[in-house]
Amino acid sequence: MAAEIHSRPQSSRPVLLSKVEGHQDVVSAALLIPKEDGVITASEDRTIRVWLKRDSGQYWPSIYHTMSSPCSAMTYHHDSRRIFVGQDNGAIMEFHISEDFNKMNFVKTYPAHQNRVSAITFCLASEWVISTGHDKCISWMCTRSGSMLGRHYFTSWASCLQYDHETRHAFVGDYSGQITLLKLEQNTCSVITTLKGHEGSITSLWWDPAQRLLFSGASDHSIIMWDIGGRKGRTLLLQGHHDKVQAICYIQLTRQLVSCSADGGIAVWNMDISREEAPQWLESDSCQKCEQPFFWNIKQMWDTKTLGLRQHHCRKCGQAVCGKCSSKRSSYPIMGFEFQVRVCDSCFESIKDEDRTSLATFHEGKHNISHMSMDISRGLMVTCGSDRIVKIWDMTPVVGCSLATGFSSR
Repeated sequence: MAAEIHSRPQSSRPVLLSKVEGHQDVVSAALLIPKEDGVITASEDRTIRVWLKRDSGQYWPSIYHTMSSPCSAMTYHHDSRRIFVGQDNGAIMEFHISEDFNKMNFVKTYPAHQNRVSAITFCLASEWVISTGHDKCISWMCTRSGSMLGRHYFTSWASCLQYDHETRHAFVGDYSGQITLLKLEQNTCSVITTLKGHEGSITSLWWDPAQRLLFSGASDHSIIMWDIGGRKGRTLLLQGHHDKVQAICYIQLTRQLVSCSADGGIAVWNMDISREEAPQWLESDSCQKCEQPFFWNIKQMWDTKTLGLRQHHCRKCGQAVCGKCSSKRSSYPIMGFEFQVRVCDSCFESIKDEDRTSLATFHEGKHNISHMSMDISRGLMVTCGSDRIVKIWDMTPVVGCSLATGFSSR
Protein backbone atom coordinates (compact mmCIF):
# COMPACT_ATOMS: atom_id res chain seq x y z
CA MET A 1 0.00 0.00 0.00
CA ALA A 2 3.06 2.20 0.21
CA ALA A 3 6.48 2.52 -1.35
CA GLU A 4 9.97 3.74 -0.63
CA ILE A 5 11.67 6.51 -2.59
CA HIS A 6 14.76 5.19 -4.32
CA SER A 7 17.94 7.11 -4.97
CA ARG A 8 18.32 8.49 -8.48
CA PRO A 9 21.64 7.67 -10.10
CA GLN A 10 22.53 9.46 -13.32
CA SER A 11 21.50 7.17 -16.15
CA SER A 12 20.08 7.25 -19.65
CA ARG A 13 16.86 5.56 -18.69
CA PRO A 14 13.78 6.46 -16.64
CA VAL A 15 14.37 6.12 -12.92
CA LEU A 16 11.66 4.46 -10.83
CA LEU A 17 11.06 6.69 -7.82
CA SER A 18 8.12 4.93 -6.18
CA LYS A 19 5.56 2.17 -6.43
CA VAL A 20 2.13 2.73 -4.94
CA GLU A 21 0.17 -0.43 -4.23
CA GLY A 22 -3.13 -1.26 -2.55
CA HIS A 23 -5.84 -1.20 -5.23
CA GLN A 24 -8.12 -4.21 -5.53
CA ASP A 25 -8.68 -3.90 -9.30
CA VAL A 26 -7.33 -2.21 -12.43
CA VAL A 27 -6.16 1.39 -11.92
CA SER A 28 -7.92 3.31 -14.70
CA ALA A 29 -6.14 6.64 -14.27
CA ALA A 30 -3.41 8.24 -12.18
CA LEU A 31 -2.45 11.92 -12.10
CA LEU A 32 0.43 13.70 -10.37
CA ILE A 33 -0.62 16.61 -8.18
CA PRO A 34 1.24 19.73 -9.38
CA LYS A 35 3.81 21.11 -6.87
CA GLU A 36 3.01 18.31 -4.40
CA ASP A 37 4.45 14.91 -3.55
CA GLY A 38 1.10 13.32 -4.30
CA VAL A 39 -0.90 11.23 -6.75
CA ILE A 40 -4.63 10.94 -7.44
CA THR A 41 -5.86 7.54 -8.64
CA ALA A 42 -9.17 6.24 -10.00
CA SER A 43 -9.77 2.51 -10.09
CA GLU A 44 -12.14 -0.18 -11.26
CA ASP A 45 -12.41 -1.12 -7.56
CA ARG A 46 -14.77 1.91 -7.34
CA THR A 47 -12.33 4.07 -5.34
CA ILE A 48 -10.86 7.52 -5.76
CA ARG A 49 -7.73 7.91 -3.68
CA VAL A 50 -5.37 10.80 -3.00
CA TRP A 51 -1.93 9.50 -2.02
CA LEU A 52 0.50 11.82 -0.22
CA LYS A 53 4.10 11.04 0.62
CA ARG A 54 4.74 10.96 4.35
CA ASP A 55 7.95 11.86 6.19
CA SER A 56 8.89 8.17 6.11
CA GLY A 57 9.07 8.33 2.32
CA GLN A 58 6.00 6.13 1.99
CA TYR A 59 2.74 6.95 0.20
CA TRP A 60 -0.50 6.63 2.15
CA PRO A 61 -4.03 7.58 1.08
CA SER A 62 -5.12 10.86 2.67
CA ILE A 63 -8.47 10.51 0.83
CA TYR A 64 -10.22 7.20 0.18
CA HIS A 65 -13.63 7.63 -1.44
CA THR A 66 -15.84 4.80 -2.67
CA MET A 67 -18.03 5.37 -5.73
CA SER A 68 -21.25 3.62 -6.77
CA SER A 69 -19.73 2.28 -10.00
CA PRO A 70 -16.22 1.38 -11.24
CA CYS A 71 -14.15 4.45 -12.14
CA SER A 72 -13.13 4.57 -15.81
CA ALA A 73 -11.73 8.09 -16.43
CA MET A 74 -10.61 11.16 -14.51
CA THR A 75 -9.43 14.74 -14.93
CA TYR A 76 -8.18 17.15 -12.28
CA HIS A 77 -8.01 20.98 -12.42
CA HIS A 78 -5.40 21.98 -9.87
CA ASP A 79 -6.02 25.74 -9.62
CA SER A 80 -9.68 25.23 -8.70
CA ARG A 81 -9.10 21.86 -6.90
CA ARG A 82 -11.92 20.31 -8.94
CA ILE A 83 -11.87 16.68 -9.92
CA PHE A 84 -14.21 14.98 -12.41
CA VAL A 85 -14.55 11.20 -12.33
CA GLY A 86 -16.17 9.18 -15.13
CA GLN A 87 -17.79 5.88 -14.26
CA ASP A 88 -18.69 2.60 -15.89
CA ASN A 89 -22.39 3.48 -15.61
CA GLY A 90 -21.95 6.61 -17.79
CA ALA A 91 -22.18 9.23 -15.04
CA ILE A 92 -19.54 11.85 -14.25
CA MET A 93 -19.18 13.02 -10.64
CA GLU A 94 -17.55 16.29 -9.65
CA PHE A 95 -15.73 16.78 -6.34
CA HIS A 96 -13.80 19.59 -4.70
CA ILE A 97 -10.57 18.71 -2.89
CA SER A 98 -9.50 20.70 0.16
CA GLU A 99 -6.28 22.74 0.20
CA ASP A 100 -4.51 20.19 2.43
CA PHE A 101 -5.69 17.25 0.27
CA ASN A 102 -7.31 15.56 3.25
CA LYS A 103 -10.99 16.03 2.34
CA MET A 104 -13.05 15.68 -0.83
CA ASN A 105 -16.55 17.17 -1.07
CA PHE A 106 -19.16 16.03 -3.57
CA VAL A 107 -20.38 18.84 -5.90
CA LYS A 108 -22.72 17.28 -8.49
CA THR A 109 -23.43 14.39 -10.84
CA TYR A 110 -23.56 14.79 -14.61
CA PRO A 111 -25.67 12.24 -16.58
CA ALA A 112 -23.24 12.48 -19.48
CA HIS A 113 -23.47 9.01 -21.06
CA GLN A 114 -25.52 5.84 -21.25
CA ASN A 115 -22.44 3.63 -21.06
CA ARG A 116 -18.84 3.65 -19.81
CA VAL A 117 -17.08 7.04 -19.83
CA SER A 118 -13.79 6.78 -21.74
CA ALA A 119 -12.30 10.30 -21.43
CA ILE A 120 -13.00 13.64 -19.72
CA THR A 121 -11.67 17.17 -20.02
CA PHE A 122 -12.71 20.30 -18.15
CA CYS A 123 -12.64 23.83 -19.57
CA LEU A 124 -12.69 26.49 -16.85
CA ALA A 125 -13.15 29.42 -19.25
CA SER A 126 -16.45 28.11 -20.62
CA GLU A 127 -17.36 26.02 -17.51
CA TRP A 128 -17.83 22.93 -19.68
CA VAL A 129 -17.10 19.32 -18.85
CA ILE A 130 -16.53 17.46 -22.13
CA SER A 131 -16.48 13.69 -22.31
CA THR A 132 -16.58 10.65 -24.59
CA GLY A 133 -18.09 7.26 -23.91
CA HIS A 134 -18.88 3.76 -25.08
CA ASP A 135 -22.36 4.98 -26.01
CA LYS A 136 -20.60 6.24 -29.18
CA CYS A 137 -20.88 9.93 -28.38
CA ILE A 138 -19.16 13.06 -27.20
CA SER A 139 -21.13 15.20 -24.78
CA TRP A 140 -20.51 18.64 -23.30
CA MET A 141 -22.31 19.83 -20.19
CA CYS A 142 -22.49 23.09 -18.28
CA THR A 143 -20.80 22.82 -14.88
CA ARG A 144 -22.76 25.79 -13.53
CA SER A 145 -26.23 24.36 -14.19
CA GLY A 146 -25.36 20.69 -14.65
CA SER A 147 -27.41 20.66 -17.86
CA MET A 148 -26.56 18.94 -21.13
CA LEU A 149 -25.46 21.41 -23.82
CA GLY A 150 -24.89 19.07 -26.72
CA ARG A 151 -24.11 15.58 -27.99
CA HIS A 152 -22.65 14.18 -31.18
CA TYR A 153 -22.78 10.50 -32.11
CA PHE A 154 -20.23 8.38 -33.95
CA THR A 155 -20.48 4.97 -35.58
CA SER A 156 -18.14 3.34 -33.03
CA TRP A 157 -17.25 3.58 -29.36
CA ALA A 158 -15.53 6.90 -28.67
CA SER A 159 -12.29 5.95 -26.94
CA CYS A 160 -10.23 9.11 -26.38
CA LEU A 161 -10.48 12.89 -26.44
CA GLN A 162 -8.37 16.04 -26.78
CA TYR A 163 -9.69 19.60 -26.65
CA ASP A 164 -8.33 22.96 -27.79
CA HIS A 165 -9.55 25.42 -25.14
CA GLU A 166 -9.02 28.53 -27.27
CA THR A 167 -10.67 27.40 -30.51
CA ARG A 168 -13.17 24.92 -28.97
CA HIS A 169 -12.08 22.18 -31.33
CA ALA A 170 -12.42 18.62 -30.06
CA PHE A 171 -10.50 15.61 -31.38
CA VAL A 172 -12.23 12.26 -30.80
CA GLY A 173 -10.65 8.87 -31.52
CA ASP A 174 -12.87 5.82 -31.88
CA TYR A 175 -12.72 2.04 -32.11
CA SER A 176 -13.00 2.04 -35.91
CA GLY A 177 -9.58 3.69 -36.16
CA GLN A 178 -10.96 7.09 -37.14
CA ILE A 179 -10.31 10.50 -35.58
CA THR A 180 -13.03 13.14 -35.88
CA LEU A 181 -12.32 16.88 -35.55
CA LEU A 182 -15.33 18.80 -34.25
CA LYS A 183 -16.04 22.46 -33.57
CA LEU A 184 -18.14 22.70 -30.40
CA GLU A 185 -20.65 25.53 -29.93
CA GLN A 186 -22.99 26.32 -27.05
CA ASN A 187 -25.75 23.95 -28.17
CA THR A 188 -24.48 22.44 -31.39
CA CYS A 189 -21.35 21.28 -33.17
CA SER A 190 -19.99 20.84 -36.68
CA VAL A 191 -17.71 18.14 -38.09
CA ILE A 192 -14.61 19.78 -39.57
CA THR A 193 -12.88 16.67 -40.91
CA THR A 194 -12.05 13.03 -40.23
CA LEU A 195 -8.55 11.58 -40.10
CA LYS A 196 -7.94 8.00 -41.25
CA GLY A 197 -4.56 6.29 -41.11
CA HIS A 198 -4.58 3.64 -38.39
CA GLU A 199 -5.47 0.00 -38.97
CA GLY A 200 -6.68 -0.49 -35.39
CA SER A 201 -8.77 1.32 -32.78
CA ILE A 202 -7.52 4.68 -31.52
CA THR A 203 -6.29 4.26 -27.95
CA SER A 204 -4.72 7.65 -27.16
CA LEU A 205 -4.50 11.22 -28.44
CA TRP A 206 -2.33 14.25 -27.64
CA TRP A 207 -2.88 17.76 -29.01
CA ASP A 208 -0.13 20.38 -28.95
CA PRO A 209 -1.84 23.75 -29.53
CA ALA A 210 1.44 25.67 -29.90
CA GLN A 211 2.70 23.75 -32.94
CA ARG A 212 -0.80 22.55 -33.89
CA LEU A 213 0.29 18.92 -33.97
CA LEU A 214 -1.97 15.97 -33.18
CA PHE A 215 -0.47 12.64 -32.11
CA SER A 216 -2.50 9.44 -32.12
CA GLY A 217 -1.67 6.00 -30.74
CA ALA A 218 -3.56 2.87 -31.72
CA SER A 219 -4.01 -0.84 -31.19
CA ASP A 220 -2.03 -1.40 -34.43
CA HIS A 221 1.09 -0.64 -32.31
CA SER A 222 1.78 2.58 -34.24
CA ILE A 223 1.74 6.33 -33.64
CA ILE A 224 0.88 8.94 -36.25
CA MET A 225 1.75 12.62 -36.07
CA TRP A 226 -0.81 14.74 -37.94
CA ASP A 227 0.45 18.20 -38.92
CA ILE A 228 -2.86 20.06 -38.53
CA GLY A 229 -1.27 23.51 -38.62
CA GLY A 230 0.62 22.84 -41.86
CA ARG A 231 -2.68 22.34 -43.75
CA LYS A 232 -0.97 20.07 -46.29
CA GLY A 233 -2.10 16.70 -44.95
CA ARG A 234 1.41 15.85 -43.76
CA THR A 235 1.59 12.78 -41.54
CA LEU A 236 4.52 10.98 -39.91
CA LEU A 237 4.40 7.33 -38.90
CA LEU A 238 6.22 6.07 -35.80
CA GLN A 239 6.62 2.31 -35.33
CA GLY A 240 8.62 0.95 -32.41
CA HIS A 241 6.16 -0.59 -29.99
CA HIS A 242 5.28 -4.28 -29.95
CA ASP A 243 1.83 -3.87 -28.39
CA LYS A 244 -1.00 -1.35 -28.50
CA VAL A 245 0.00 2.21 -27.68
CA GLN A 246 -1.91 3.15 -24.54
CA ALA A 247 -0.75 6.70 -23.80
CA ILE A 248 1.26 9.52 -25.38
CA CYS A 249 2.59 12.90 -24.24
CA TYR A 250 4.41 15.47 -26.36
CA ILE A 251 7.00 17.65 -24.62
CA GLN A 252 6.97 20.85 -26.65
CA LEU A 253 10.05 22.32 -24.91
CA THR A 254 12.38 19.50 -25.99
CA ARG A 255 10.45 18.34 -29.11
CA GLN A 256 10.14 14.82 -27.73
CA LEU A 257 7.24 12.41 -27.67
CA VAL A 258 6.83 9.96 -24.79
CA SER A 259 4.68 6.90 -25.45
CA CYS A 260 3.72 3.82 -23.44
CA SER A 261 2.37 0.48 -24.63
CA ALA A 262 0.37 -2.30 -23.02
CA ASP A 263 3.40 -4.60 -22.72
CA GLY A 264 5.17 -2.05 -20.50
CA GLY A 265 7.26 -0.45 -23.23
CA ILE A 266 8.21 3.21 -22.73
CA ALA A 267 9.53 5.07 -25.79
CA VAL A 268 10.99 8.57 -26.11
CA TRP A 269 10.94 9.80 -29.72
CA ASN A 270 13.15 12.60 -31.05
CA MET A 271 10.81 14.89 -33.01
CA ASP A 272 13.36 17.71 -33.32
CA ILE A 273 14.59 16.48 -36.71
CA SER A 274 13.31 16.52 -40.27
CA ARG A 275 11.55 13.17 -40.65
CA GLU A 276 10.31 11.63 -43.91
CA GLU A 277 6.72 10.66 -44.60
CA ALA A 278 6.10 6.97 -45.19
CA PRO A 279 4.93 6.45 -48.80
CA GLN A 280 1.46 5.39 -49.84
CA TRP A 281 1.43 1.75 -50.91
CA LEU A 282 1.13 1.35 -54.67
CA GLU A 283 -1.14 -1.21 -56.28
CA SER A 284 -0.12 -3.35 -59.23
CA ASP A 285 -1.08 -6.63 -60.89
CA SER A 286 2.56 -7.63 -61.17
CA CYS A 287 5.83 -7.07 -59.30
CA GLN A 288 7.08 -3.56 -60.02
CA LYS A 289 10.68 -4.86 -60.01
CA CYS A 290 10.73 -8.16 -61.94
CA GLU A 291 7.25 -7.87 -63.55
CA GLN A 292 6.24 -11.37 -62.47
CA PRO A 293 2.41 -11.60 -62.10
CA PHE A 294 0.69 -11.67 -58.72
CA PHE A 295 -1.59 -14.63 -58.05
CA TRP A 296 -4.83 -12.83 -59.02
CA ASN A 297 -3.42 -11.79 -62.43
CA ILE A 298 -4.86 -14.81 -64.25
CA LYS A 299 -4.30 -13.45 -67.76
CA GLN A 300 -0.57 -12.80 -67.36
CA MET A 301 -0.11 -16.11 -65.53
CA TRP A 302 -1.75 -17.91 -68.49
CA ASP A 303 0.15 -15.93 -71.14
CA THR A 304 3.56 -16.45 -69.51
CA LYS A 305 2.80 -19.97 -68.18
CA THR A 306 4.03 -18.98 -64.71
CA LEU A 307 2.64 -19.33 -61.20
CA GLY A 308 1.30 -16.19 -59.56
CA LEU A 309 3.22 -14.66 -56.64
CA ARG A 310 2.09 -13.08 -53.39
CA GLN A 311 2.14 -9.27 -53.25
CA HIS A 312 4.25 -7.39 -50.69
CA HIS A 313 5.17 -3.73 -50.29
CA CYS A 314 8.48 -2.00 -49.73
CA ARG A 315 8.13 0.24 -46.69
CA LYS A 316 10.63 2.78 -48.05
CA CYS A 317 9.38 3.36 -51.63
CA GLY A 318 5.87 1.88 -51.38
CA GLN A 319 6.18 -0.24 -54.52
CA ALA A 320 4.32 -3.52 -54.90
CA VAL A 321 6.94 -6.27 -55.02
CA CYS A 322 7.23 -10.05 -54.82
CA GLY A 323 8.99 -11.90 -52.03
CA LYS A 324 12.12 -12.56 -54.11
CA CYS A 325 12.57 -8.85 -54.86
CA SER A 326 12.03 -7.87 -51.20
CA SER A 327 14.03 -10.49 -49.33
CA LYS A 328 15.90 -7.92 -47.22
CA ARG A 329 14.88 -6.27 -43.93
CA SER A 330 16.10 -3.00 -42.51
CA SER A 331 15.22 -0.38 -39.93
CA TYR A 332 14.77 3.16 -41.28
CA PRO A 333 14.21 5.51 -38.32
CA ILE A 334 13.97 8.73 -40.37
CA MET A 335 10.70 7.31 -41.73
CA GLY A 336 9.60 6.06 -38.30
CA PHE A 337 10.60 2.40 -38.66
CA GLU A 338 12.64 1.71 -35.54
CA PHE A 339 12.67 -2.05 -36.06
CA GLN A 340 13.39 -4.03 -39.20
CA VAL A 341 10.73 -3.95 -41.92
CA ARG A 342 10.45 -5.30 -45.46
CA VAL A 343 12.24 -3.24 -48.11
CA CYS A 344 12.93 -3.98 -51.78
CA ASP A 345 16.45 -4.93 -52.73
CA SER A 346 17.24 -1.59 -54.40
CA CYS A 347 16.04 0.40 -51.38
CA PHE A 348 18.08 -1.85 -49.09
CA GLU A 349 21.21 -1.00 -51.06
CA SER A 350 20.42 2.73 -50.81
CA ILE A 351 20.16 2.70 -47.00
CA LYS A 352 23.50 3.59 -45.39
CA ASP A 353 24.60 2.43 -41.94
CA GLU A 354 24.12 5.93 -40.53
CA ASP A 355 20.53 5.88 -41.83
CA ARG A 356 19.84 3.03 -39.40
CA THR A 357 20.79 5.08 -36.33
CA SER A 358 17.84 5.03 -33.94
CA LEU A 359 15.90 8.26 -33.36
CA ALA A 360 14.14 6.97 -30.25
CA THR A 361 15.07 5.32 -26.98
CA PHE A 362 13.16 2.34 -25.64
CA HIS A 363 12.77 1.38 -21.99
CA GLU A 364 10.98 -1.26 -19.96
CA GLY A 365 8.30 -0.21 -17.49
CA LYS A 366 8.05 -3.80 -16.20
CA HIS A 367 4.30 -3.70 -15.76
CA ASN A 368 1.20 -3.60 -17.91
CA ILE A 369 0.56 0.08 -18.74
CA SER A 370 -3.01 1.14 -19.44
CA HIS A 371 -2.63 4.84 -18.58
CA MET A 372 0.17 7.39 -18.29
CA SER A 373 0.38 11.07 -17.48
CA MET A 374 3.25 13.49 -17.03
CA ASP A 375 4.07 16.55 -14.99
CA ILE A 376 6.25 18.06 -17.70
CA SER A 377 7.44 20.98 -15.54
CA ARG A 378 9.08 18.51 -13.13
CA GLY A 379 10.00 15.80 -15.63
CA LEU A 380 7.85 13.27 -13.78
CA MET A 381 5.68 10.49 -15.17
CA VAL A 382 3.13 8.22 -13.55
CA THR A 383 2.01 4.91 -15.07
CA CYS A 384 -0.70 2.48 -13.98
CA GLY A 385 -2.33 -0.64 -15.31
CA SER A 386 -4.09 -3.93 -14.87
CA ASP A 387 -1.46 -5.16 -12.38
CA ARG A 388 -3.03 -2.67 -9.90
CA ILE A 389 0.32 -0.94 -9.38
CA VAL A 390 1.05 2.77 -9.81
CA LYS A 391 4.64 3.72 -10.66
CA ILE A 392 6.20 7.17 -10.43
CA TRP A 393 9.17 7.83 -12.70
CA ASP A 394 11.85 10.49 -13.02
CA MET A 395 12.05 11.06 -16.78
CA THR A 396 14.70 13.82 -16.73
CA PRO A 397 17.54 11.42 -17.73
CA VAL A 398 15.78 10.72 -21.06
CA VAL A 399 13.81 13.85 -21.97
CA GLY A 400 16.82 15.83 -23.12
CA CYS A 401 17.08 18.50 -20.47
CA SER A 402 16.81 18.87 -16.74
CA LEU A 403 13.34 20.32 -16.53
CA ALA A 404 13.34 20.12 -12.74
CA THR A 405 14.56 18.05 -9.83
CA GLY A 406 11.29 16.15 -9.53
CA PHE A 407 9.88 14.79 -6.31
CA SER A 408 11.74 15.82 -3.19
CA SER A 409 14.20 13.24 -1.91
CA ARG A 410 12.92 13.43 1.65
